Amino acid sequence: MTGTLIQAAETLADTLAQENAALAAMDLAGAAAMLEAKRAAAAAFDAAQAQPFPPADAALRVAIRLRDTAEENRLLLERALRVQGRIVGLLARAARPRPPVTRYGARGALAHAPSAPAIVSARV
Repeated sequence: MTGTLIQAAETLADTLAQENAALAAMDLAGAAAMLEAKRAAAAAFDAAQAQPFPPADAALRVAIRLRDTAEENRLLLERALRVQGRIVGLLARAARPRPPVTRYGARGALAHAPSAPAIVSARV
């Protein structure tokens, strides 16, 4: 039996843990930069599953770590996507053209041109 599967699982768990640290710090650019490393670790893990399985106690230990790290990664990615969606929505609402403000003149009719403030004095 080889340790190839355990090593591949450890590498994948380490990669996910690094991405989780970036996501927890809301470093979305840093997390996105890890995509290729994450894909490579996942591919190596998939390939290693074709090898003979390692001893049960070692496999169980790494399987639990990988499961927990992957679940944390899922939760942090969902949070990052929600935050990013809120920011995009906020920017989209801010960029939306606003209707012109309706202004009324002294006699209640619509004012056609913006007027400067006027000062009225009751003293003669």
